[in-house]
Parts: sequence; C-alpha cells; structure tokens
Amino acid sequence: MMRGGGNMNNMMKQMQKMQKDMAKAQEELKEKRVEGTAGGGMVTVITNGHKEILEVNIKEEVVDPEDVEMLQDLVLAATNDALKKVDELVNQDMGKFTKGLNIPGLF
Repeated sequence: MMRGGGNMNNMMKQMQKMQKDMAKAQEELKEKRVEGTAGGGMVTVITNGHKEILEVNIKEEVVDPEDVEMLQDLVLAATNDALKKVDELVNQDMGKFTKGLNIPGLF
C-alpha cells in the first residue's frame, strides 16, 4: 500500500476548492464598480472589476470648445485613475488566494 496517497487526495481537493473560489471571486469582480476622477470631480469614469468602462461623466462647466485638449487630458486622467483602482481591488480580492506568492499571469 502506498503511503501519503491520502495527503495527495486531500491536496487535490484543496486545489479544486481554491480554483472554484478564485473563479467565483473573479466573477464577483465584474459586479464591483470603481470610480476614477480628475479635475476635482469634473470628470468621472466608472469601471467594473474586469476593467470595462461603464460610464464617463463630464460636468458641463469643464466643456470648453476652445480647450478640447484639457478635456481630453481630464478624461484620460480619470480613466487611468479608475484602472489603477481596479488593479488595487483585484490585488486585494485575489491576493488572498496567493498569500503573497508572485505568480506571473495569474490575474
């Protein structure tokens, strides 16, 4: 009889549970909303945890036909702010599965 077979089965069960939990956590990220802002809230970009842009809100006061470049910069800054916050959210939510391990390409 092989010794340690029970340990291997137990480890496989734990890995399958972790995979299932990770898949559930990744799906839940899609439902979470993150807001990025620029210009003191003049431009707001809302995204989900899968980095899909859901909304772009621009306050009327910031729209200046003479300075389109500024508006473009604000939209870009708000988008980058939102995406940075999504990365932080993903690291927080999914990091509990790796417990500090750096596994390239995992998420």
